[in-house]
Parts: sequence; C-alpha cells; structure tokens
Amino acid sequence: MSAPTSAADLPRTWYAKRSRLITAVLGAVILVGLCVLAVMLPEKGGWGFGSRLGVAGTGVLGLAAMIMLGRPKVVAAAGGVTVVNLLRTTHLEWAQVVRVYLRQGDPWVYIDMSNGDTLPVMGIQTSNGKAEAITAARELRSLAEKYGAAPDVR
Repeated sequence: MSAPTSAADLPRTWYAKRSRLITAVLGAVILVGLCVLAVMLPEKGGWGFGSRLGVAGTGVLGLAAMIMLGRPKVVAAAGGVTVVNLLRTTHLEWAQVVRVYLRQGDPWVYIDMSNGDTLPVMGIQTSNGKAEAITAARELRSLAEKYGAAPDVR
C-alpha cells in the first residue's frame, strides 16, 4: 500500500491488528473464566457473595488491562499526527515531527520530535508483521515529509 498522496486520503489510522485481536480475546477469556469460577465456587470454605463478587471483579480488571494493551494506534490527519500508546495520547503538529524510523530489531516505530525527545509509536508494531510495519513506517515518514516544516535530521 502506498502512502496517501492528498489530504483527501487523510485521516489515516494504523494499529496492531493482531495484538488488538489477541488482547480482546484474552480479555474475554479472563472475564468469562473468572465469572464462571465465581459462580462455581463452593459456599463452604468462606466463598460468600462478597468473595464471589471479588473474583468476578478481578475478571473485569483483567478485561480492562487487556483492552488497555490493545489500545495503541496512530492517526495521521492534515493537522498532525496523534499517537495513542498504552497510557498516554500525544498529538504532534507535523512541524514537530523531525524523523520517523523503524530500525532493525525495534519492536515499533519511533518519532524524533523537534524538542529533542523520542516518542515510541506502539500502534505500528513489528509483531503485526515486519513487512506491514515497514510499509506503515514509510507511509508515516512520507506524510511527515510532505506536511512537516521541520527538516529531516539523520
């Protein structure tokens, strides 16, 4: 897939499809498994309503954790790029993006920013397929070069 060539092709979103699917399925398994366990626990031995509720609540927390792990994505729009990682969402104007890169062995793409910081872009992961990650990194780099005003520093 080639990089978007016009503003009409934006917004463009990338996310780790395989990771998102795995975390969603695993979260559902955790929730269902712990809810079934809560129902099947014997009342003898101190497994009252509160204890059962605690076990089911742990399933809800497990599902929430898995949803959080599947959250990363990147959204490129004419006004900039939004990077959603596990706990933090960062919006960058294109001029703030100095360089987009994916080095051999890196788990995901990185963005060098004009303030000197480096931002991991967990929405484009090599675990989703190395070729797909390279293509996505090239598309994002192309957009940064097209819309950004900052020079490419290598």
